[in-house]
Amino acid sequence: MTSPQPHGTSPHATSLDQALHPTTPPAGHRGHQGGHRARSVADHVAAVAELLRPLRSLNRTELLPLSQALGRGLASDITAPISLPPFANSQMDGYAIRSADVPDGGTELRVMPPVPAGASPAALVPGLAAPIMTGAMLPEGADAVVPIERAIPDRFLPHSGRATVKLPAAAPGTFVRDTGSDIRAGGTALAAGTFLGPAQLGLLAALGISEVAVHQAVTVLLVTTGDEVVEPGQDLPAGKIYDSNGTLLEAAMRQAGLEVRRTGIVTDNPEKLRGLLRAEGGGVDLIVTTGGVSKGAYEVVRQAMEDQPVEFLHVAMQPGGPQGIGTFEGRPVLGFPGNPVSCLVSFEMFLRPVLAGLLGAPALRLPLRARLAQPLKSPEHKHQVRRGTLQPDGTVELQGGESSHLMHALAGSNVLVHVPEGVAALAAGAEVEVWML
Repeated sequence: MTSPQPHGTSPHATSLDQALHPTTPPAGHRGHQGGHRARSVADHVAAVAELLRPLRSLNRTELLPLSQALGRGLASDITAPISLPPFANSQMDGYAIRSADVPDGGTELRVMPPVPAGASPAALVPGLAAPIMTGAMLPEGADAVVPIERAIPDRFLPHSGRATVKLPAAAPGTFVRDTGSDIRAGGTALAAGTFLGPAQLGLLAALGISEVAVHQAVTVLLVTTGDEVVEPGQDLPAGKIYDSNGTLLEAAMRQAGLEVRRTGIVTDNPEKLRGLLRAEGGGVDLIVTTGGVSKGAYEVVRQAMEDQPVEFLHVAMQPGGPQGIGTFEGRPVLGFPGNPVSCLVSFEMFLRPVLAGLLGAPALRLPLRARLAQPLKSPEHKHQVRRGTLQPDGTVELQGGESSHLMHALAGSNVLVHVPEGVAALAAGAEVEVWML
């Protein structure tokens, strides 16, 4: 497979490397259509990455408190200012001992004052045991902990200065969390480009870090085009359809952490589209349009970009083959197809992975391997993306067919199913890569 994903582990992963280090020239020329061979998915990812590479500049970073950094990408490496744990501590409720004080057969030791969590204990006197709570600092001289369940009696006694406890032998390091056993001071806690989820923010908090430098969220102007579409909630005249693209893509983008400016539906009037882009495009990082990028007679995006360095081409992918890429008056533009499944697949295949590679956010889709519950056919010269439902037994049920208008099938799916270029058919039981939605 040729689609991008984490760690370069899948057949589709090489495209992300190419996206960040492209070997193909960036888009910026009109034409290049007709009988020319369709662009590969990997090459289009590379072109999108080159177009959006300026978003990774240093002047597009900001310092945020941890409470506001969820879902952002880390702008620079984070070095651990302290070790974790910062001191050796007990992994269990029990008794801190010197392992040398307890022979193989066990022995009885007099009990020192207890060590609660958060206290700075006195050194362990040789021949004594110190009651210790989970997470409490190990007293100087102690090198092992015996869990309370293994002690006789198996409960903590009030400290009297005369109490004793019988303990079994324990090797050095038993139930002890050593200083720096998680990470040592000076080590790299998180690398630049890391997606900041709850675990990553929790690590930073554990290190005492209260704010972090992240890449700014990407602002997108989302434009739906077409004489045939009307806003949901309005009357539906004959020959018209409700616009699902705007809601679908806006939701996908917001879920991915992008900031979205949504315009109303633009009719198939190139001058109106150009005027809208000039009026609404100021201050955005990217313009995304849906519809009007194919070879029909009323392709408004193509017509509006006649004098702009925007390339309209076909990518060897189904659905989502027709694509537009370039700039409108210096502003990056991506033109997605008009069919709803096509525009969502375009976002998932091109925009999401490129932003993840450049900025560390949004998170890449989780790739898994699954077995087809039924056979399928695929155009051999294209990378096909089908919709499916991953079952608990590890099989994937395809939802709907390959057509790009099947919104009900998309709504019933939880994965994208990838069929690589060069494959014409797969039998039931064949293994495929799926991306969790």
